Amino acid sequence: MLSLPAALALALAVISLWLISVVIRDTSIVDIFWGPGFALVGWVCAGSRGFELGAGQWLLLALVSVWGLRLGVYLGWRNLGHGEDKRYRAMRERVGPHYWWLSLISVFGLQATLIFVIAMPIQTTVLAEQVPAIGWLTLVGAGAWLLGFAFEAIGDAQLARFKADPDNAGEVMDRGLWGWTRHPNYFGDFCLWWGHSLIAWSLGAPWWTAVAPVVMSILLMKVSGVPLLERGLRERRPGYAAYAERVPAFFPRPPSGPAEPEG
Repeated sequence: MLSLPAALALALAVISLWLISVVIRDTSIVDIFWGPGFALVGWVCAGSRGFELGAGQWLLLALVSVWGLRLGVYLGWRNLGHGEDKRYRAMRERVGPHYWWLSLISVFGLQATLIFVIAMPIQTTVLAEQVPAIGWLTLVGAGAWLLGFAFEAIGDAQLARFKADPDNAGEVMDRGLWGWTRHPNYFGDFCLWWGHSLIAWSLGAPWWTAVAPVVMSILLMKVSGVPLLERGLRERRPGYAAYAERVPAFFPRPPSGPAEPEG
């Protein structure tokens, strides 16, 4: 039910990226691969079946690919040319001279493992010889995907415009979707992955693939998503504590009070 060719393709991709990162001394390139990595898994699975897929399988593969490529292009545009991310710089300084090979396991290997596990609904669905016709649960999943994609893409675009204005340097982004949730892109990712899984289950993916969206949800809300980013923002943005009192961290709702006046 899972794909050995996809595992090998992931391994080859991350080892190649790791070698590049050692040469350029920038581990941040691994972040750009996160979204495209899922598309890679899906297309390798499709290729192993000779691309003989049903309508629902093509729908799932298309949605994963659109999400993955958009995220990869956005992160590449945002990150390339700006040096190594501070998370990896801190890890490099902490580990010392052994970082170059430890990063293969603790960064690149970990990401490949997570991609393979979280992509289980995609793998089992695309590899299935026969799947049911598109039904109501498929459409619910596609709706959740559309909601998530909108939150992620619009939130990223709004934040990019905000940061591009020099007058906003050091200020807290609390406009648009960022006035409804402190992390619209993470909430969007949450909806996307439950959408992917609902589509997969509607097409006969086994129950145990539920571990995929659960792992993603835990990562976003409790591990590498909201908590990690919030710690840095509270230290760097003086107005972030007041913003956090008005706007929920994850699930969106109208803010509980007016924005703080500027100046």
